[in-house]
Amino acid sequence: MRGVMQEAAARSWRRGLERLRPLAKNKTLRYGVPMMLLIIGGSFGLREFTQIRYDAQKLHSKIDPALEERIKKNKISLESEYEILDIFETSCAKLKSSDFGDWKNIRGPRPWEDSKSFQEQQQQQVLHSKPS
Repeated sequence: MRGVMQEAAARSWRRGLERLRPLAKNKTLRYGVPMMLLIIGGSFGLREFTQIRYDAQKLHSKIDPALEERIKKNKISLESEYEILDIFETSCAKLKSSDFGDWKNIRGPRPWEDSKSFQEQQQQQVLHSKPS
């Protein structure tokens, strides 16, 4: 009796597999469905991982109240920005008015040369070549 039941179960199993065989050969089901599952599942997985990241950033971004007060006290005002801009413009005007045509190209020392003696030699050459 037991053998007969096992044989019937095996036949029914084989019939079920034979019905699924055309589905297994279908390329859409074979390649498309796993791809769509991967894309949709990956989207949900990435959403969870990025949410963890943002939650961790919120926890770490809490500032000490004393430090927060110092930051509020040292806020940059519009007037201070205008002062910085004015200083920048005056230094640019000084650079524009300076003469860059009178300069000498001085070679720096090579790694195998003694830098102190080479610099002294260069300075001597510059002093002797300047017209007085």
